Amino acid sequence: MRRPFALLASALLVGAFAIPAAAVPASAAEGDKGFTIEDPRITESSGLAASRQHPGVYWTHNDSDDGPYLYAVDSATGKTVARLTLTGIGSPRDVEAISMGPDNQIYVGDIGDNLGGKWPYVWIYKLPEPKKLTDQTIRATQYVVTYSDGARDAESLIVHPRTGRVYIIDKKEDGGHLYEGPATLTPSAKPGKNVFKPVATVDLWATDAAFSPDGTQLAVRGYFGGIYYDWNGGDIERKGRLEVPLQRQGESVSYSADGSKLMYGSEGTGSEVVAEDAPDGGSADKSPSGSGSSSDSGDSGGSSVASGGVKLGALAVVAVAAALFGFRRLLRRD
Repeated sequence: MRRPFALLASALLVGAFAIPAAAVPASAAEGDKGFTIEDPRITESSGLAASRQHPGVYWTHNDSDDGPYLYAVDSATGKTVARLTLTGIGSPRDVEAISMGPDNQIYVGDIGDNLGGKWPYVWIYKLPEPKKLTDQTIRATQYVVTYSDGARDAESLIVHPRTGRVYIIDKKEDGGHLYEGPATLTPSAKPGKNVFKPVATVDLWATDAAFSPDGTQLAVRGYFGGIYYDWNGGDIERKGRLEVPLQRQGESVSYSADGSKLMYGSEGTGSEVVAEDAPDGGSADKSPSGSGSSSDSGDSGGSSVASGGVKLGALAVVAVAAALFGFRRLLRRD
């Protein structure tokens, strides 16, 4: 009976390890590999944000002189699958950044100031990401933003994926600051309601930044390099440099939706989005719906897909071992 027992044991063990740890889409498992933006209307792609609701889709926009438009680009083909026209916001001035917040809310940063910090205020727009990707018009909420220490130029807008708190990094050649907005932005036509305050220094001439999907890492890029930080609830800690590709005019960065890649974009017609491995192996989004939480620490309060898979696999092995042990005892009795 030893040979049949060994064959049964092998079959059961193979079956145990074949049990899927979790239903992970192929796109999430493989990560994004980079693409070229094919839409001739996108000539100054200045911001980039991965959709969580539509796998493989990235939102982008032109820098200026385009109008209130956002473009959804399919990374599999590089083609635009939807153009959104924003209403309720007036005429955009210098749109520089885009970020995904909790509950699939899109935040757009009209925060550039090519005059070197002369605008008395800048704007942030928020709108729901459409469930269906078609050309359509969407009403956005406009927020008037000021800085506690005076006007400045900025190209980096980031929204924490758990708390929804909005941050801006100003653009200074010798390094800038991370600015924290109020816990909740207030729609208002007058300055003074949404005051952003410096909370940390950033050692880079920043052109864009992005949170990892789980909110534990902050990646900041410039024209010729990048730095990543542990978030630590806003008390950022520098961890290392990023492998930023050499591009015509490096303007944007986004984590892929699964956190495994950093996607680097550039301005220009037919611009290329280059994928690089995220530092420290990236981070898995433990909240696929993108809903927020009450903590600003960035901790998920749950296991990642990977760790969940390990636990499930371990339990399967234990169960198989127990079954084999019991089956062997029955054989001995016979």
